[in-house]
Amino acid sequence: MSNSNQLLNSYLKKILQARVYEVAEKTRLDYAATLSRRLNNHLWLKREDMQPVFSFKLRGAYNKMVHLPASLLAKGVIAASAGNHAQGVALAAAKLSIHATIVMPKTTPEIKVTAVRNRGATVILHGTTYDDASLRAHQLAAAQGVAYIHPYDDEEVIAGQGTIGMEILQQHTGELTAIFVPVGGGGLIAGIAAYVKYLRPEIQVIGVEPEDAPTMYAALQAQQRVQLAQVGIFADGVAVRQVGALPFAIAREYVDEVLLVSTDEICAAIKDIFEDTRTIMEPAGALALAGLKQYVTKRQCQGQHLVTIASGANMSFDRLGYVTERTEIGEQREVLLAVTIPEQPGSFRQFCHIIGQHVITEFNYRYHDSTAAQVFAGIRLGGGINERTLLIAKLSEKGYSVLDLTENEMAKTHIRHLVGGHAAAIAMTDEQIYRFEFPERPGALLHFLTRMGPRWNISLFHYRNHGAAYGRVLVGIQVFSTQAQEFQDFLKKLGYVYWEETHNPVYQLFLK
Repeated sequence: MSNSNQLLNSYLKKILQARVYEVAEKTRLDYAATLSRRLNNHLWLKREDMQPVFSFKLRGAYNKMVHLPASLLAKGVIAASAGNHAQGVALAAAKLSIHATIVMPKTTPEIKVTAVRNRGATVILHGTTYDDASLRAHQLAAAQGVAYIHPYDDEEVIAGQGTIGMEILQQHTGELTAIFVPVGGGGLIAGIAAYVKYLRPEIQVIGVEPEDAPTMYAALQAQQRVQLAQVGIFADGVAVRQVGALPFAIAREYVDEVLLVSTDEICAAIKDIFEDTRTIMEPAGALALAGLKQYVTKRQCQGQHLVTIASGANMSFDRLGYVTERTEIGEQREVLLAVTIPEQPGSFRQFCHIIGQHVITEFNYRYHDSTAAQVFAGIRLGGGINERTLLIAKLSEKGYSVLDLTENEMAKTHIRHLVGGHAAAIAMTDEQIYRFEFPERPGALLHFLTRMGPRWNISLFHYRNHGAAYGRVLVGIQVFSTQAQEFQDFLKKLGYVYWEETHNPVYQLFLK
């Protein structure tokens, strides 16, 4: 038997022997009728959001814990998590009548901290990232002599998650083209791939990751595990900087492809699942569907049977506004444009006449001078082929200067809420624009201001709370050329993720 076959055989036995149903449900495989009609394929949702903790994570957590030696298990367990794994460990510990300690980042939303405490676990808040919490949890586990329950890089955890693959093949015995799986650390896709590829190797197992957290994608490209410098935090359930060693060993052999999707595509997928089920997924929970839709669009396939894992529904309510805002763009039903129109009576009416029957979703404008006006416009699309391109061409033919902002993150997150005039009093060459992710915790802004000190003047500040672990902040700072190196040193020491946006065209058009 080859090494690869031995690997699959080993995991198949572990999956068949996994003890998950003492706490987990055998979740439904629901036919998504609305989506199926729209995409001309047969789409099925594996409803892991219906687990007692609204996520698949309890499968692996419980299976790992129940296979620990009784003497070790009696001492309790410890884990690190910012959400779903924490709740899975807490529920498993309660079922086994043992104590669980969960180390969570200080940035974890209160709703998740409360949910873990309500299941009887002790919560320790430490650090600002998962990596901080994980390091502390490992230190405590070693000091106390208790077992550390890893969220994905463990054979028993992988086997527990693999029971999802087993259920899918039991529930869908006919033709099946592909299974789409969200990927963070890789435990879920490793377990599903191990089972499915052993029994039905013709079925594609396709991973899906956010564009700003391509952990498995990067590893497969490099043919080795890589550690990303930073990852996006919108889909926080998969915001992992490096895939696990064990999941990668399986994925490199048995995962057919990994797709990358945008935040807007994820938001659109959340809406899609809601329309079919009336259930709101968390971003990671809708991630796989976003990949499935991308797959269908690019390959123009029809009539195929496709399964997507709806992996979790632990959505913070105050994130819904942001999701709604980005959904139309994700569905390619809205275009955002910067349009220069004449500063004269009737120009807005003329603009509306040219765009015809398209609905204006947004129109931001403020008087600047007597010649021309810069307008930030949102326009709803009907979904026709090349409709966006044709609309822009139509406006250009009529003499308008048009810039497409639909893919411009700064425009979507900040500028559409900031349009209101230029800062004429600020010297053009002094102001620099940066986009930051601030940890959502008390003192984050004070830390920023304290580090900055009185050296530079803040000329613009825009903050938006999205119900996530990090707030998105746009800052304008006056920095003279003689201070350039000192300012770069400040950014490095600050420790926050940032992007310079000084040369972003929307800054030039609406704020500078």
